[in-house]
Amino acid sequence: KRFVVSMSHPSEEGRFAQVGVLFSLEELKEVSEMTGDQVKYICNHRVTGRVRLHKVLNPEAWENRDTYLKVKGTIIDDTGDLTKSDDDEEDEGISMDENISKELVTTLQKAALADAIEKTPEEEVLLQSFSDLVEFQHDLSEDVRFTRASVRSFGVAEGTDIDPNLWTSIRLWQSYAEQRLVAGQNEMQKEFQERLVEYLKKEQGKDGGEAELPSAIGFQDLSPELQAELIDLQKRMTAELKPLLLEQTLSMQKILEAADHDERVELMRYFVDAERKRLLAKKTLKSMFGGEPAMVASKESSISETTAAPSSTPKPMSKVEEEPKSQLFADDE
Repeated sequence: KRFVVSMSHPSEEGRFAQVGVLFSLEELKEVSEMTGDQVKYICNHRVTGRVRLHKVLNPEAWENRDTYLKVKGTIIDDTGDLTKSDDDEEDEGISMDENISKELVTTLQKAALADAIEKTPEEEVLLQSFSDLVEFQHDLSEDVRFTRASVRSFGVAEGTDIDPNLWTSIRLWQSYAEQRLVAGQNEMQKEFQERLVEYLKKEQGKDGGEAELPSAIGFQDLSPELQAELIDLQKRMTAELKPLLLEQTLSMQKILEAADHDERVELMRYFVDAERKRLLAKKTLKSMFGGEPAMVASKESSISETTAAPSSTPKPMSKVEEEPKSQLFADDE
């Protein structure tokens, strides 16, 4: 079973990106009895390619939800999995041990091929930009950062028959962006959590007990001051983190819609350069304000808000009824 997963427009209901990814179902597990019909199935999928959407064939399904939307589209095969030869299909009968041995040999061959291929000037520039970014991350002791070893294994090659390649680096970059969002959320919650712990300890002290702090507490059980503070925190998180989430999502969509490898290299270089410039500004502010966290964070936030987006915005999204127009995060020192 295969599905096309396309990005929804952030503000217009029923409008989707013209390029999506192809999900191939690998495992389906029914869990309705275990979850009291809250969840019907748990599925595992594998992304096997990209799809350019041309037309939605049953737009009425968007309203009645009786079935999936069905589309006419063109599959863009970036992996080779969709054009397997007869020899590849015969390999499916090989034992698990033989498959593991074959995959190991294939992985080594891909790695050797990646080292042997001469890089284009644009790919060399991307590699250097990434190397500079990693150095900035370590100079500033960023909580979320790449290891220095990741510079040597940052792939820029075209296709998926070479490992590492540009697609593996794109996946790595997406993980980095997601972890930055999580770190930002945790940082914003930290002060409130400290105040919450103080409040719970004070409440326990009134009872004269030394019981463990509860693992969860309801909103209605908080003091009016903490309730107001929590509401304010949620508003600030929405205001500050939602734009970052949208930027990350649109960045990945731009890469999906890129016409060729050269355009993907250019986009990746833009994203890496933008992050490097953000850290350079942070480093400058740190030296100006003596590293005061609140002041640096405030100035950095205002800089991020005024950073221009890439000129190549995602292509127009189409209404459902119309035809369209771990190298990461560890410290290796």
